Amino acid sequence: MFKKILIANRGEIALRIIRTCREMNIKTVAVYSTADRESLHVRFADEAVCIGPPASAESYLSIPKIMAAVEITNADAIHPGYGFLAENADFAEVCKEYGIKFIGPEPEHMRKMGDKVTAKETMIKAGVPVVPGSDGLVKDLAEGQKVAAEIGFPVMIKATAGGGGKGMRIVPKAEDFEKNWNSARQEAKASFGNDGIYIEKFVEEPRHIEFQIVGDQFGKVVHLSERDCSIQRRHQKLVEECPSPFMTDELREKMGAAAVRAGECIKYEGVGTVEFLVDKYRNFYFMEMNTRIQVEHPVTEEVIDHDLIKEQIKIAAGHPIVGGNYLPTGHAMECRINAEDPFNGFRPSPGLIKSFHSSKGHGVRVDTAVYAGYTIPPHYDSMIAKLICRARTREECITKMERALDEFIIEGIKTTVPFHQRLMKDPKFRSGDFNTGFLNDFDLEDR
Repeated sequence: MFKKILIANRGEIALRIIRTCREMNIKTVAVYSTADRESLHVRFADEAVCIGPPASAESYLSIPKIMAAVEITNADAIHPGYGFLAENADFAEVCKEYGIKFIGPEPEHMRKMGDKVTAKETMIKAGVPVVPGSDGLVKDLAEGQKVAAEIGFPVMIKATAGGGGKGMRIVPKAEDFEKNWNSARQEAKASFGNDGIYIEKFVEEPRHIEFQIVGDQFGKVVHLSERDCSIQRRHQKLVEECPSPFMTDELREKMGAAAVRAGECIKYEGVGTVEFLVDKYRNFYFMEMNTRIQVEHPVTEEVIDHDLIKEQIKIAAGHPIVGGNYLPTGHAMECRINAEDPFNGFRPSPGLIKSFHSSKGHGVRVDTAVYAGYTIPPHYDSMIAKLICRARTREECITKMERALDEFIIEGIKTTVPFHQRLMKDPKFRSGDFNTGFLNDFDLEDR
């Protein structure tokens, strides 16, 4: 087992990793920018190293500075968390060259699954259903128009290096294709330095359902059931839950088997997530694979009673997976609490937290790194807390979440708590009748 792990991240996920490491008697090193001097992950780690100014490119994304911190602290492993360098194959390669264990998959796995076109080709070979679309990247506008006509509108234009909705456009009809093609390429180039584009059939009324998988160094891959992530705004997830209200036993068996095949075909090592689109007829299609721990991993932890960070560390240290596939027990749901104003277009709201009281009680968990007196910097992602509730049934879980949201008090900044309170009261949401387009017509003011 590792003696000391450097955490190449910040905020709640860094603190989450520190907690598990302490329970495993592993020393931790926090890295931080000058904007995060007063952060809890800095306070609770065994050691802390400042790696630069607030800008991510000069701190949390700087591989040389992170490796320098590894050298001066004698850490023997790096946990990347999520975001920043978590899916950067070059970073994983550097760790390998220097004999530092990267707690995650091999670099070649990240490259294979990080590029959406390559990932799709890999899934076709593995027998995993994929959305009908172009055969690889589309070279120019004329070819794109031809492919779209053959697939049939509506179609999706997607950036091969995309994520978070960047470089993605829905094209309802042929006459809208050219302007969407141009804007998607421009956005992809600006966001990722790669304007490669591919085209897929637009799946109507889709659910976004993902499967958590785990693979060890001995070729074994299992799944830990699903999470429904269909409540999202501009392709950013806001609420996740397990089990999905749309799931059936038969569908879970088929999707779980497909997720395991996806991991087995590349001999996946570590914790990962296979994401699917599921249409209203319960046909499912591979969308992408995230080769890291997910923001919403606590949902799975609550329904299978399993520490996924601990599992990541054990697998990286060469321990085999014990047991097989997991099925959910009870129901769990996560609301992402962001420092955003839901009544003003979800505009970011950084600043000083004057008062902070997190929810408590049976079946309530809060993952956060903020506190009263902490100033949320404007330089990073706006998520500041995750509120997770667990109960025997979905109805009980929503009722518990309503109570927990009412207790969640943050003063000094705007947060998305009012949005979640409204959502929990929505009849369609409560009945499970929603898809990824649910929030397009959601009226926050209608109370």
